[in-house]
Amino acid sequence: MVILCFQALGVLLIVIQSTLLQFLPAWFGRPDLIYILVSFIAYRFDWFRGLFLVILFGWMMDVVSGMYLGTFPLQYFLVFVSLKILSENSPMKETAYQVPLVGISYFLVQMALYSIYSLTLPDAIPEWSWGRVVLISGILTMATIPCFLLYNNLYEFLQKKRLSPKIMRRQSGNKFRRQV
Repeated sequence: MVILCFQALGVLLIVIQSTLLQFLPAWFGRPDLIYILVSFIAYRFDWFRGLFLVILFGWMMDVVSGMYLGTFPLQYFLVFVSLKILSENSPMKETAYQVPLVGISYFLVQMALYSIYSLTLPDAIPEWSWGRVVLISGILTMATIPCFLLYNNLYEFLQKKRLSPKIMRRQSGNKFRRQV
């Protein structure tokens, strides 16, 4: 149930990110909502289910908006694995490192992707702009806070929700007893 709901949420975010957010002006910023969801999945889900969702979202993003095939699944896989390893057995409180780590990891991923693209396709990429990448990382970090609150509430709601229908639930007591 949790996997299906987060899968539907991921599809919805991919649609929003690839269509509606493109109409926003560039100065307003376009946070990478799927990147935030991948980070949340790395913090909350186990390895198997998390990798399934991350590879699925990477593949979908690659099909929808990927210029070079395979970059989104590889990017999301590496982000998931690195955040999962860093967050497991951490002595710090979760809220102290989760949001800043998303922003730092996004910045480092953008640097790594630019380095790889500059080596493989030097004529196809624009010039590196430190200010622009720092601004985008800051916008993503600020967008992470409400997204994490929303995702965490959804995750906890789905964890508490019972899967059995009302027909299967056993009712105690006599239904035919007269209430006075």
